[in-house]
Amino acid sequence: MTATRTTSSRHYGLDWLRIAAFAVLIVYHIAMAFSPWRWVVTTGHAYPALIAPMALVTPWRLGLLFAVSGYASATLVARAAAPAAFAGDRSRRLLIPLAFGMLAVVPAEMWVRVLEAGYPHGYLRFWLVDGWRYGTYYGVAFPSWEHLWFLVYLWCYSMLLAGFVAWRGAARWMDRAAAWLARDTRLLWAPIAVMTTVRLGALFVVPEGQGLLHDVAGHSQYLPLFALGFLIARRPALWRALHRHAAAAALIAAVGGAIVVAVELGYPGDTVPPHAAMAANRAARSVMGWSMVVALFCLADRFANRDHRWRAPLGRAVFPAYIVHHPVIVLVTWFTLPWRLDPWAEAALLLVTTTLACVAACLLARALPPLGILLGVTPPPVRKGGSAPAIC
Repeated sequence: MTATRTTSSRHYGLDWLRIAAFAVLIVYHIAMAFSPWRWVVTTGHAYPALIAPMALVTPWRLGLLFAVSGYASATLVARAAAPAAFAGDRSRRLLIPLAFGMLAVVPAEMWVRVLEAGYPHGYLRFWLVDGWRYGTYYGVAFPSWEHLWFLVYLWCYSMLLAGFVAWRGAARWMDRAAAWLARDTRLLWAPIAVMTTVRLGALFVVPEGQGLLHDVAGHSQYLPLFALGFLIARRPALWRALHRHAAAAALIAAVGGAIVVAVELGYPGDTVPPHAAMAANRAARSVMGWSMVVALFCLADRFANRDHRWRAPLGRAVFPAYIVHHPVIVLVTWFTLPWRLDPWAEAALLLVTTTLACVAACLLARALPPLGILLGVTPPPVRKGGSAPAIC
C-alpha cells in the first residue's frame, strides 16, 4: 500500500476515521437484528454475547461522526464567501438527501413497522396512501425520519455554526476557548463535566429518545463533540493538547466502558435498571463518549494522516451507503424471517446484501449525477491543496 504524508490543510486521518465509523455503523445495525434490545425488526435470534461489544461502541460511535463533521465544517466555513453562503451550501447538501430519503427510503422501513403490527396492504398502497399520515397508525408514530435523524441534527448544528461565525466576536472567543482548554487537564475534565451534568440533569425529567426538540440527552453529547471538531480545525494548536492527554483519555474511556458494560449485562434487553444504576450508565456514556473521541482523534492524527488512492472513493461512498444501508437491513431481515435461517447464515446474508446495495448505490450515484445529488455525493469544486471535504 503506497501512502504519502499530507502537506495540505486536509486531515486524511479524520477521513479514514469517518470511513471506519460508518463501516462500524453498518455492522452495528446488522448486529441490532440479533441483539436482546428492541429494534425495528429482529431475526428471532437474541444473543446476550452481543451486549458487551455493542455497549462498548454505543457511547461514542455517533459522537465521533459529529466531531469529524465539525472538523470538516471548519474547512467549508473557511472556503465560503460568507456565513450565509456556508449555511446555504450545507442546506443544499443535507436537506436534499434528507427530502429524498423521506420520500423514497424511509417509507420502506415504516411499512415494515406497520406490517409487524398487522397492516394488511402492500407497499404501493402504503406509499401512495397510508405512509403520509400524522399521528399514530398501527401503533407506529408518523411521520418519522428513522435513521436519517443524523442529517437533521447535523443541519441544525451547521445553522448554529453559521450564526456563530457571523458574530464579530467569534474569532476572539475561539482563541480564548482554545487557550483555556489547552491548559492542564481541562480538555478532559471540563467537557465531560458539562456533558455529564446536562445529561444527568435531564435524565428523570425529559424522556430519552430521538426527536430534535426534546432530545436533551443526544444534544448534550453531540453538540459539544461537533464544536470540538470545529475548534480543533480552526485552532490547530489544540492538537498538542489532545496528544498530551491521549493516554489518559484512553484509560478514562476504558473505565467508562467497563461501567456501561456492567450495567447493560446486569439489566439486559428491556429491563429497567434502578435509578442509581441508570444514572451511572448515562454518566459513564458521557465520559466514554468524549474521552474515546479524543483518543481516536489522536490515533488518526498520529498513524492515519496519509492519503491513498482508495480514500477519496471510499469517502464519497459513505453518504449513499448511510442512506440505503438501514432499509436494506430492515427489509432483508423481515422478508427472510419465514426462511428460519441459521443465525450465521442470516448474518452473512445481511452483510452481503447490505454491502452490495451500498456498492450499487455508490455506482449509480456516480453514473447518474442527478441521483448523486439526491444521495449527497456531488463533490464541491476541488481547490488547491487537496480535495474538498466530505459533506458530513
